[in-house]
Amino acid sequence: MATTADLYNGAVLRYEGELCEVLENTHRTPGNLRAFYQVKMRNLRTGKSFEQRFRSGEELVFISLETKKLQYLYHDGSDYIFMDSSTYEQFPVSEVVLGEKANFLKEGDAVSIDFNGHDIVRVDIPMFVELKVVQTEPGIRGDTATGGTKPAELESGAKVQVPFFVNIGDVIKVDTRTSQYLERVKN
Repeated sequence: MATTADLYNGAVLRYEGELCEVLENTHRTPGNLRAFYQVKMRNLRTGKSFEQRFRSGEELVFISLETKKLQYLYHDGSDYIFMDSSTYEQFPVSEVVLGEKANFLKEGDAVSIDFNGHDIVRVDIPMFVELKVVQTEPGIRGDTATGGTKPAELESGAKVQVPFFVNIGDVIKVDTRTSQYLERVKN
């Protein structure tokens, strides 16, 4: 059995019957009180984050996950379909599991999916993606890189703020963690 001393960011625990990912953990020793771990976790089923305090040395149930590299195929109603390129086995992933990450998927993208047995627990998409701008206001002569931003829709359906000089058809690099524009990609 593992204890709080084994905690690390990214670990998956079974807490109150649910799988939870450890986002942050801090060991605290407040003066003459007992030491404890302050742990920020996210419920992998609902996506909700919460904080929990564990006594130092408390036993925890860690879950080991199997990770597979899969290819995104298409969106089908409320599911996103992924395929294992070696076995051609297809896996449907619900919108709830993907969350906001789904906005940055385009057909053919490779992602890492974590499984607990046959259940899909977590989907990790690349931190940076390159997507084509399909809808935005046209750039005007004189707009500069420091002039401000405007909304743009990307080929995957994501909406991000881009500088005024970005036009329809441009390929841009986006940080999928923050949904922020990083740079225009040179062709």
